[in-house]
Amino acid sequence: MRFRGGVRINTAARLRRLPPYLFAELDRLKKEVQKSGVDVISLGIGDPDLPTPAPIVARLQEAARDPANHRYPDYQGLERLRQAATDWYARRFGVAIDPAAQVCALIGSKEGIANFATALVDPGDIVLIPDPGYPVYYAGCVFNGGEPYSMPLSRQNGFLPDFGAIPEAVARRAKLMWLNYPNNPTAATAEPGFFRAAVDYCLGNEIVLAHDCAYSEIAFDGYRAPSLLATPGALECAVEFHSLSKTFSMTGWRVGFAAGNAELVAALGTVKTNVDSGVFQAVQEAAITALGGPDRELRRQCDIYQRRRDRALETLWACGLACDRPKATFYLWVAVPQGFNSAGFARHLLEKCGVVVTPGSGFGRHGEGFIRLSLTVADERLDQALARLKALQLSS
Repeated sequence: MRFRGGVRINTAARLRRLPPYLFAELDRLKKEVQKSGVDVISLGIGDPDLPTPAPIVARLQEAARDPANHRYPDYQGLERLRQAATDWYARRFGVAIDPAAQVCALIGSKEGIANFATALVDPGDIVLIPDPGYPVYYAGCVFNGGEPYSMPLSRQNGFLPDFGAIPEAVARRAKLMWLNYPNNPTAATAEPGFFRAAVDYCLGNEIVLAHDCAYSEIAFDGYRAPSLLATPGALECAVEFHSLSKTFSMTGWRVGFAAGNAELVAALGTVKTNVDSGVFQAVQEAAITALGGPDRELRRQCDIYQRRRDRALETLWACGLACDRPKATFYLWVAVPQGFNSAGFARHLLEKCGVVVTPGSGFGRHGEGFIRLSLTVADERLDQALARLKALQLSS
C-alpha cells in the first residue's frame, strides 16, 4: 500500500497472519449476488431477528435521559451491574462470586475475549484453541505473538476436544485454553463431567482456562447448560465470558461481562482501562434490568428458535443432509453433500438459490466438510429459504 505521493505503508505483520474475517467475506459475496437481482436470504450470521424485550428498551430510554449517564462510565462497570451479574449467577448456576473482585463489565464478550489474550499471552506462548471455533480466539492469539494450537472437534467425539491427544511438550508451553459450550459453530453441548476434566487438565498443567458461554440460555427440550464456574477448582484457574447479545437479543447494544478468578479478571480490567472507556452507563442500566427480570420472554424466544430448528431439520433430513438435533444455540451444523467442500457448497447455495450459509472451513481447518445455518431470520423468510433448499434436491 502507498500514499498518493508514493510513500510505502507497512502494516503490522500480525495482520497477514489472519484469514479474511469470515463474516466480512460472506457479506461481500452476498452483495455481489444481490447486485444481479437475486433475492438473498441470509442464514449465515447469528444475529437475532427477535426484538429486545420491551422492559429493557424502556429502561435504556429512561436512563439515556439522565445526564449522569452521559459522562465516562466506570471501567469495571457499575457496582449495581456487577451485583446483578453475581445475583444472576447465583440464581442460574448456584455459583457464588464476588461482585467487587470477580466480575468485569464488557463492551460485548467479543471485546473481552480479544482483550483477555492481551492480558495473558506473551510472544511464543501456546494458546489451545478449539477447531472449528469462534475466529476471535485465533485472532487474539496471533495479535499478541502467541502460537495457536488446534484442538480438533470431531463429530465422533461429540465435538468435544480430547485433552489426552495434546502432546506433553505442547501442554508445558501452553498459557491459555479456550472452550465454548454450548458451542459455536457446532451447536454441541458439554456436561459437568467434561468441565471437571477440563479444570483438572488445566490445573495440572498450569494453564488458564477461558470459557465462552455466550449461548448458555438459548436451549431447547428442557436442556439447561451448566457453568464451568460450578466445577470445583474452576475459580483457581478460570474465567467465563457472558454476553447479553444472544440471551436478550441485544447484539447491537454491546454489553456483557466476564466472571471468575479475581487475578484473571483484574488482568483483563487492566487491559481495558488502557484501551477503552467502559460501557455506556445507560446500556449498563438496561443490562441490570435484563439480568434481574423474569425469564418469560427468554422462554418465548427459545420456543420460537426451537420451532424453527424442528422445521429446518425436517427439510434438511428430507434432502438427505446429515445434521444432529442440537439442544442449544440457534445454529445447525450440517454435513455437506458428496462432491463439495464447505466453501464450494456455500457458494453453490448462494448462486443457485440465493441462500447464504457459513462454510465450516471459515471456523478452522477441522470445520471442513460442514456448513453452519443460523435460525435468526423471520419465520416466513426461513420457510422460503428451506423451500429453496428442498427444490435443489440435495443429498449427502
